[in-house]
Amino acid sequence: MAATKRAWKLQEFVAHGSNVNCLALGYKSGRVMVTGGEDKKVNMWAVGKPNCIMSLSGHTSPVECVRFGNAEELVVAGSQSGSLKIWDLEAAKIVRTLTGHKSNIRSLDFHPYGEFVASGSMDTNIKLWDVRRKGCIFTYKGHTDAVNCIRFSPDGRWIASAGEDSSLKMWDLTAGKMIQEFKDHTGPVTGVEFHPNEFLLASGSADRTVKFWDLETFQLVSSTGAESGAIRCIFFHPDGKCLFGGSQDALRVFAWEPGRCLDAFSMGWGKVADISVASSQLIGASFSQTNVSVYIVDLNTVTCSPSQIKRAQMSGPGMVSQPVPAEPVKPPMSASGRRTFITERPPTSSTKKASEMKTEPEEEPTASNEPEDDSSNVAQIENPDDYREVFQGRTKIDQSKAKPYKQPAKEPKAKQEPVKPATIVPADRNKPADLNLAEFLPKRPDSAVSADPRRPPVVQEQSEEEVLSSVHKGHESMCAVLGNRHRNLEIVRALWTSGDIKTSVDSAVGMKDLSVMVDLLNVLILKHSLWTLDLCTVLLPQIQELLSSKYESYCHTACNALKIVLRSFSSIIKTNVQAPPAGGGVDISREERYKKCKVCHGHLMSIRGLVEKKQSMSGKLGSTFRELQIMLNGLDD
Repeated sequence: MAATKRAWKLQEFVAHGSNVNCLALGYKSGRVMVTGGEDKKVNMWAVGKPNCIMSLSGHTSPVECVRFGNAEELVVAGSQSGSLKIWDLEAAKIVRTLTGHKSNIRSLDFHPYGEFVASGSMDTNIKLWDVRRKGCIFTYKGHTDAVNCIRFSPDGRWIASAGEDSSLKMWDLTAGKMIQEFKDHTGPVTGVEFHPNEFLLASGSADRTVKFWDLETFQLVSSTGAESGAIRCIFFHPDGKCLFGGSQDALRVFAWEPGRCLDAFSMGWGKVADISVASSQLIGASFSQTNVSVYIVDLNTVTCSPSQIKRAQMSGPGMVSQPVPAEPVKPPMSASGRRTFITERPPTSSTKKASEMKTEPEEEPTASNEPEDDSSNVAQIENPDDYREVFQGRTKIDQSKAKPYKQPAKEPKAKQEPVKPATIVPADRNKPADLNLAEFLPKRPDSAVSADPRRPPVVQEQSEEEVLSSVHKGHESMCAVLGNRHRNLEIVRALWTSGDIKTSVDSAVGMKDLSVMVDLLNVLILKHSLWTLDLCTVLLPQIQELLSSKYESYCHTACNALKIVLRSFSSIIKTNVQAPPAGGGVDISREERYKKCKVCHGHLMSIRGLVEKKQSMSGKLGSTFRELQIMLNGLDD
């Protein structure tokens, strides 16, 4: 009997006319998917079917984040400009447009009771929106870098947020403030998820670990060992018995008491973007350029609990990916006495529920009760039959009745024809058969000119010695370039290790070697705390020069450095330039700060003109330039 496949690729299809930026699976059914692209469209799909069901238009900038409502009747999409659009999928129409963020939307989530949406942005803020009436009702501030992921707790009283600043924060909606911050991760936190029942929180990070937190004591329960790659997304099993973690070309199954990997799969999905569970199968989706790929894992073959490991050890060799400690396994968490969330919807109106949340009455509404203008927000139904089946009526997709996705059928073996004896052709070992080496060697024009002008000039093949000499000359020049670069970096490193960072930066600038400057900036990008206004005055001209470089890697480094400058110092620069020190008294420190801010502002204005010209580029670099343009425009607000 043939062995059952544990995982397989279900489909791959072209999802947008330009690059795909984001995607999300529906968690209720696990059968629907939404994608957002550089083409400013939001496309709806049924998992397993190659054709787009519905395409939603209306955004004026690329779509950066998408999310289904809890019942899959709504979808929200966030754009590069910071705006949100919410669509009713059953009615195929726009519900609300929300504006307020100043930069890319990075994460979205619907409140368990549906009337509220939370958004996290590159502008470091989290906003809570009342979909029905008020627009933004509260802004939570505390992160110092982009907010990568946000999730409501199952009872709807808390928000957990994961940041690029390596921090994980808990926010109380009633109090309107942060109640806890976890700082144990050493890299950007990429995902956060609440346990479906118990007071337990999981977080995944680029530091390659998954950490589990007790929400009664706010203490670390356990942490997994460093995996082979950054954790890109996490998802609790619907029964809460294990956690799935997706990373580059791999899926792992984690337990938390103690923290360990129970099982692992080698997947071909690349940078997985989202995972969900339906019909005893895990669905994983990823995107690359214009394509989306969907993969399936059979959960019946997955080790999801320590008890399964114990049974496998008793019965013989198992499929466990990592050795399991021999000490007795602790009882399941459900028996540990940890509190559970009360997830039943309270019998109160949305008005009363909203009144329990902390609001900002002074903030101007960012959405009105007036009907949306449908002229620019178009829902184009591409496949009416699938649309009625998937999104219309409450008999849509019932997970309990949905059939598992089938494994791909094996191709039948072709009938083998009798093999004829091969004809052996004798070959000269010094000369490959049927291969003209002269065609692969560079040729040189002969000094003598052909007597007949209609005939091409006579060429002579270069000898082996001449070819090797040519390669050797190029090698020597490259060694000289790299040797000079190494010496320059050694000088910069010596000054850096002595503690004088400003002098080391000045010396790198004086070398007038852009490759050294790129190496230095790549180090500074990893150490945000080292940036000061002094450094900005020196580095901004170098950043401008790198942005004009023909090398894409130089441009990417310059863009990342410029983002740090704008996030860390734009408000300081803007405030000081708009309010110069008064002439009545002498405040030397303020005057010095004003001069530095004025210099930085001048450089940023020059850079803005360059960025404006480059934002029409295609691809990821063009998207980055458009993001920078939005950030630079904030200097004039």
